[in-house]
Amino acid sequence: MESAPVRKSTRYKEVDVLRGVAILMMVTYHSLFDLWFLGLWQVDVISGFWRGFAYATVTLFLALVGVSLTLSSSVAERKMTRTKYYRKFFERGIFIFGLGMLITGVTWIFVPEGTILFGVLHLIGLSVILSLPFLKRPMLALIAGIVCMIAGILLMQVTGPGWLLWLGIHPAGFQSLDYTPVLPWFGVVLAGIFLGSTLYPGGVRKFQAPDEKINTLAPLGFLGRHSLVIYLVHQPVILLVLKVFTGAGLF
Repeated sequence: MESAPVRKSTRYKEVDVLRGVAILMMVTYHSLFDLWFLGLWQVDVISGFWRGFAYATVTLFLALVGVSLTLSSSVAERKMTRTKYYRKFFERGIFIFGLGMLITGVTWIFVPEGTILFGVLHLIGLSVILSLPFLKRPMLALIAGIVCMIAGILLMQVTGPGWLLWLGIHPAGFQSLDYTPVLPWFGVVLAGIFLGSTLYPGGVRKFQAPDEKINTLAPLGFLGRHSLVIYLVHQPVILLVLKVFTGAGLF
């Protein structure tokens, strides 16, 4: 039996394109949210279609985090010792979580009533670390993911002390511009790990992708490859544009 070819890169264009779609969805929703938040347009962004759009955006983005973790894990496992392998994911997780804390500080200064205490970057950073036991156990990842999602749904109306915010339990009346707790959202990352392990076992694509069509979507792929940078800068850019054209802003 022939062994599967070994790839030197973890990048697949279709993954970058899908991540680019998620980035466009995020920018669209946040633009509408800012217009609503600043009182410039009375669009309903907290319920109905646009709320569902926001959930779809974060679901797609976090599922792709899981897929990407399986791809990077496959390459790291071949190239690194076990110690370096674990260190890579711990350091990456801590770095992204640290960016989340930076967002916490910025929102605490400029939007104290909606401070982001545990948003999507906090969740991704912690997920990178928590995913380690599941990266080579896709069925366990799927089962644990389903459990996390069910638990998160059950906890949605549960109130409790603030130190449990990260888990999905929050104080009564809690408000935040972005709240993405471990339950249920880590479950989506775990589902992405299962999906990535199924579609790209060992980091190798096991299906035929329409490469010619994907190549026509190169701009989306570019966005996907730079998703973290775009996430960090898109809100200041949106707010600056609104300030220039409308005079409204947070400062």
